[in-house]
Amino acid sequence: MTVKEYHTAPAEEKKNPWVQTPLRESYALSEAAGCRIFLKLENLQPSGSFKTRGIGYYILRRLEELPLGSRPHIFASSGGNAGLAAVHSARALGLQCTVVVPTATSALMVAKLRAAGAHDVIQHGAAWKDADTYLRTEVMPRAPQPTIYCPPFDHPDIWAGNSTVMHEIAAQLDSPPDVLICSVGGGGLMNGICQAMDDLKMYTPTILALETAGAESLNAALHARELITLPKITSQATSLGCAKVTEATFKYAQRANVRSVVLPDAEAAMGCWRLADDERMMVELACGVNVALCYDGRLEKALGRPVRRDDVVVIVLCGGSNVTSDMLCGWRKEYAYVEEELDMQGKRDSGYGIVPKPGSHLQETPCKDQAVVQAVARAHHEFAVPLCEHAARLEDICVTREREQESETDRRLVAPVFDEELLGVRECGEIGQSEEREQDGEEGCC
Repeated sequence: MTVKEYHTAPAEEKKNPWVQTPLRESYALSEAAGCRIFLKLENLQPSGSFKTRGIGYYILRRLEELPLGSRPHIFASSGGNAGLAAVHSARALGLQCTVVVPTATSALMVAKLRAAGAHDVIQHGAAWKDADTYLRTEVMPRAPQPTIYCPPFDHPDIWAGNSTVMHEIAAQLDSPPDVLICSVGGGGLMNGICQAMDDLKMYTPTILALETAGAESLNAALHARELITLPKITSQATSLGCAKVTEATFKYAQRANVRSVVLPDAEAAMGCWRLADDERMMVELACGVNVALCYDGRLEKALGRPVRRDDVVVIVLCGGSNVTSDMLCGWRKEYAYVEEELDMQGKRDSGYGIVPKPGSHLQETPCKDQAVVQAVARAHHEFAVPLCEHAARLEDICVTREREQESETDRRLVAPVFDEELLGVRECGEIGQSEEREQDGEEGCC
């Protein structure tokens, strides 16, 4: 299985608000999952998420319905990724976009909408429905030019736009993947993927539809055997916070090759920080829930069968803008128990008693001094320091220590040097600064 070079024609790429994104094999995630993991990097879309495809395609179709040369004003009511996609798509097409968001929308997202070039960002109403109603009844009627209203996900043209991601994946691989993993909020992405698979007559891949607990509207509908509306969204993965999926999503999910999977916010957060450690990419919880399946046997449980080394698994890394280095750091502290519980399973009764997990950086090191290895594991366990940030220096430290042992140097002299050099960064704020530098393009330690 190889990834083929595939490029959209320049003329086509120029007129589309979205871009073709790379499909890259992740060796770190492949090692963790026990199979071949490919990442479809939708986080590289202009708006930061796959939403650019569906929203952009929808706007193009509406433009076709207007007289030639029309310059409509684009309107959207999403304070999240769909709103950003509308702004970016409008700008790519030389149009203006106004977004109305609820008053509860975070200052971060309002700032990102303004920075993306929104003509105006209006905050009104306590919930999305209030903002959407205000947009339709008060704001749009006052516009002096033609208008286009952008729904966030529930429209066949949005699904058709989202289907382009699956067509790209099919063109970039030699053969269909064994497994495809995607997030489900309202269902727009999954609808597009299933629609493309039907067009391509691709019926063999297993689709894992991921949701977070507290936003599992699809999973709840499948259990109830009918579409239902969640009484409340309690998950922190707000991009998945749709109380009811589309009817098309519910129908697609009943196919034999589709499996609904729900993970808690804590594991979604773990997927985010491990992706940052392993691939130096920041994504929000709605995307991290997909990545979480790669670790600690979760993929095997989700599939209900053993994972094979030659399985080709594609994760649609849907992206999302509701994430910062400080948020990653906060999740790591809040949900540290996710990894601590696994570390506890590997403890020994002697010394610090932490045994490196199979396939970890610690197990792969040639260091023979188990005291050093145990100290590294203890540092990771107690301070939540990402192993991959410092493991590259472990071998040098081990060599130095072994030389000191050979010369009968007092072993205690090594400890302070080890703590200062290997741990390097202990405070949460400093870890966030390190991640920000990596995001600016500086070479990381991994």
